[in-house]
Order: sequence, then C-alpha cells, then structure tokens
Amino acid sequence: MDVSKLYSRKSFGIITLFVVLISAIINVGLYFGINWLSANLSKDAGNEIAARNISWAVNNLELISHNFYLWVVPAITGAFLLCGWLLWIILRLSMGKALTQGKFQTPDASFKKKSKKDFVDQKIEQDRKRRLFLHSLSILQRDGRLLDFFDEDLSLYDDGQIGAAVRSIQEDCKKTIKKYIDAKPVLEAEEGEIVRIEPGFDIDAINLVGNVSGEPPFEGILKHRGWKAGKKEIPKLSDIQDSGIIIPAEVEIQ
Repeated sequence: MDVSKLYSRKSFGIITLFVVLISAIINVGLYFGINWLSANLSKDAGNEIAARNISWAVNNLELISHNFYLWVVPAITGAFLLCGWLLWIILRLSMGKALTQGKFQTPDASFKKKSKKDFVDQKIEQDRKRRLFLHSLSILQRDGRLLDFFDEDLSLYDDGQIGAAVRSIQEDCKKTIKKYIDAKPVLEAEEGEIVRIEPGFDIDAINLVGNVSGEPPFEGILKHRGWKAGKKEIPKLSDIQDSGIIIPAEVEIQ
C-alpha cells in the first residue's frame, strides 16, 4: 500500500475516533448539567417573583432536555466531526508532498536486512584495507627480515657487526622494493640544485616550502627528490583470516 494512502486512512480514523469521544464527553456533561440546573431552578417555583424571572429558562431547559437526543447530540457531534474532518483535510494536503517524496518510510524486514548487509560489507572492506596496509611490512619481513632488525637490541653489538647486518638487510629489502614498487624520483635533478617549478605543477607530487608567495613559475633549491612508484604491482595476499597477522610464526617439527 502507498505510504500516503496508509497515512491518510490511519489519520482519518484516529481523528474521527478522537472527535467522537470528545463530543460524547461534552454531550454527557451537558445532559447532566441541564438536568441539574432545571432541578435547582424548580425549587424556587413557590416564589412568584422568582418564578416569573426564571420561568422562561425552566421551560427552555425542559424543552432541550426532552429533545436532547434529537437536537443537541446530533448538533454537537456533527459540529465536532466537521471540525475534525477539516483538520484531516489540512493535514493531508500539508503532509502529502512530504509523504510522496519518501521522507516518511515504513520500516520493513528488507530495510533491516539491507542495513545488516551494509554493516557486514563495511567491516569486510575495513579488514581488507588493514591487510593491504600491513601487507608491505609482511613482504619486507619475509624477504629482508626488516621487523626482526627493528626489534633487535643493537646495544649488544659493535659497529662492525651492525654494519654487516644492515648491509644484508638493505640489499634484501632493496630487491623486494625494486620487484614490486621500483621507486623512481619525482624530480630527476640532484638534491641541492636549483629547480624551476612551472605553472600547473602537481601539488600532490611537489611540496613547496619556505617563502611561497605569488603565482608560478617558482625557483628554489631541491631539498628532496621525492619518490613515486614505477610499478603498481601488488603481491598476492595470503589466505590469513586475522588481518592483524603480518607474518605467521614458523615452527620446525623434529
């Protein structure tokens, strides 16, 4: 069922029920009020002056009381229903546009299933990004034992031993980076040389520091050549369920 039609029917029923209840309460109150007033006014019937002054009121009250269900009840109920239905028409016209635009939606099972699926997909995507972030470390650890070197306490070794270890680790890691990334300098000039930055330069590739003002071209001293990937090859991810595992432990069974 259309949302606007569902809202229209429900609001019509609620408003109708509400005004009927209100009119019933008012009718009951008027009925007992008229009877009470008529009875109290009749007590002064023995006083001729009072009788003349209130006789017309007593007669009218008795007339209304005798014809209460014929005149008063339909009139009050009809008036309240008319006001209620006018209110319903105003609400329908004012809310119809919002309802047709889908601002009010009825919850259903499909919406809940979609929300749950989106949550699961988002978690999977977060785990995948985490694995990609840690994957480069796992490759450098696998080929060059880089994390083992960082975890080592170098204070236990002399400079000669450290130099030999660093040379081996540097060569292995360099081969791995060359294989998968093949890093190239962003600018080919040597560090310390004067370079010219032309208009329309890539702000992601070149970072200007120092006294930067005006518009390019600029001239400055190259402090660092920067690096960019010559390859975009990504090593195949291992089938590890826990994205936090960089590289598994290795146990040799005797």
